[in-house]
Amino acid sequence: MTTPQRKPARLLQFIVPFALATLAAAAHAEFPEKPIRFVVPYAAGGTTDLVARVVGEKVAEKLGKPVIIENKPGAGGNIGMDAVAKAAPDGYTIGMGAISTNALNPHVYKSMSFDPRKDFTPISLLGTSTIVLQVTPSHPARNVGELVDYLKKQPGYNYGTAGVGTSMHLAGVLFAQMTGTNITHVAYKGSAPAINDMLGGHLPMMFENLPASLPHIQAGKLRALAVAGKTRSPSLPDVPTMAEAGLAGYSVEPWFGVYGPAGMPAAVVQKISRAYVEALAMPQVKEKLTQAGFAPRGSSDKELGALSQSEYERLGKVARGANMTMD
Repeated sequence: MTTPQRKPARLLQFIVPFALATLAAAAHAEFPEKPIRFVVPYAAGGTTDLVARVVGEKVAEKLGKPVIIENKPGAGGNIGMDAVAKAAPDGYTIGMGAISTNALNPHVYKSMSFDPRKDFTPISLLGTSTIVLQVTPSHPARNVGELVDYLKKQPGYNYGTAGVGTSMHLAGVLFAQMTGTNITHVAYKGSAPAINDMLGGHLPMMFENLPASLPHIQAGKLRALAVAGKTRSPSLPDVPTMAEAGLAGYSVEPWFGVYGPAGMPAAVVQKISRAYVEALAMPQVKEKLTQAGFAPRGSSDKELGALSQSEYERLGKVARGANMTMD
């Protein structure tokens, strides 16, 4: 008598989970149903802001909903990425992480409100940038060799970057180590205010991502002495690499990626990732970003996750070796 009653119960054990999964899949298939908030953890006018807006416009077209850029600078990008980590994992809040926020900062800041290894969902790589060592046009140094000689006579000389723990900060630390110079780091809340101080003659030297500085370099308002990557930038073919300028083995190449909060549905991750990969492959996007000194490249979520983990481990050793710490 009991056997016929058990069969429907057992059948429900399979039907209910399947129905719930089907409903969830249908809900994700409708994503997005409203605008997507894209947090840029640096000030407007910098490299991350430029890339976010150029690519975000095309991503919005592909997803059919606006991608709203929200700049939340401060603490080397930590404030903005903390907002992403604490957002609902529904895909409607994502952010632009970088080599600094998702690999270097945890080893620099004594206290972090998030763990980049646990609190984010990798979505897609955006590409890489070039760091440029630049001085004001009136600076007496015309090349890296002359700058090193000058700095050795000026202990404590100021140089600026977009913030503590950024890849530009790392570039400055490595430069000081390899040249034996004593230079003082001046941290700004983003690229734009630092560049403005250079243009105003208040900051003599800076390590900066090329896209934000390129127009000023081309206009003669800033002087580029070297780039920090392994190869010269197509945007500045006459500017040598640090290695070519005499610092053999010197190389710092920042990367950027799209991250969401931990626990995002796989279907939503794939939809956003595909939109970014396709947008980055568009000729007009590639041309605009390449001309600005940025090398666009999309990726799978797994590729970005693997990169984030390997860079976290590599840069931890660099930061500890350089004693890069910040309260």
